Amino acid sequence: MVDLSNFLRGGAAAKPDSALPRHVAIVMDGNGRWAKKRFMPRIFGHKFGMEALVRVIDDCHRRGIQYLTVYAFSSENWKRPDEEVSGLMNLVLVGVSKYLARLADKGVRIHVAGDRSKVSERVCQAWHHAETTTAGNTGLELTVAFNYGGRWDIVQACKRAIADGLAPEALSEEALSKYMALGYAPDPDLFIRTGGEVRISNFLLWQLAYAELHFTDCLWPDFDEAELDKAIAVFASRDRRFGGVKPSPSTQEASA
Repeated sequence: MVDLSNFLRGGAAAKPDSALPRHVAIVMDGNGRWAKKRFMPRIFGHKFGMEALVRVIDDCHRRGIQYLTVYAFSSENWKRPDEEVSGLMNLVLVGVSKYLARLADKGVRIHVAGDRSKVSERVCQAWHHAETTTAGNTGLELTVAFNYGGRWDIVQACKRAIADGLAPEALSEEALSKYMALGYAPDPDLFIRTGGEVRISNFLLWQLAYAELHFTDCLWPDFDEAELDKAIAVFASRDRRFGGVKPSPSTQEASA
């Protein structure tokens, strides 16, 4: 059993590298239900959810996690009431204005993954500002998936590869991966979904092939350091073989 006690107090250096996920992906679910339980409009749940995200970014940064990708707005979320969609778009502007300087000072680099063609010019400008402001940072790489869908990602990667003239015989998993929206990042090691739902919901379909999946009933605004530590502990307990077979002790001794 891996001793996580020092790591979960923030002592990342004491934790074996194999037990620490390099890339964590999160579906931040449950904002609306969190607000409803408190007799608040759904948009208040999203506001408190943004604060939870900032806390989790800090927690990942302290633990030495290198990549964090969060599902902020799916390509299916346009089906929600106009008032809620408008509120979510406004939260982008509020979030960049309120938190960008703080995240930039911590060395966080921000990426936005998703189809920007349906998003307003103001929102696109806010994302562009966030990306360019943090482009030189070398700390935690935060990707916000906004108007993103896993199927859209695969299709757009194929279109980009074709546009580049990639020959059919040159097409491989590795080659296509470079055209994906997260082509700059390794595939997620740990996938977390809050809110009690047990599905991926069209998030990173290509990239989650070998991620360890962790589902929790915790609603996103309540997700905190302790919940993150639980997910990391679950990850550390998994035996990741990537389709292979774990060598027997006798085989390991012989190879040594």
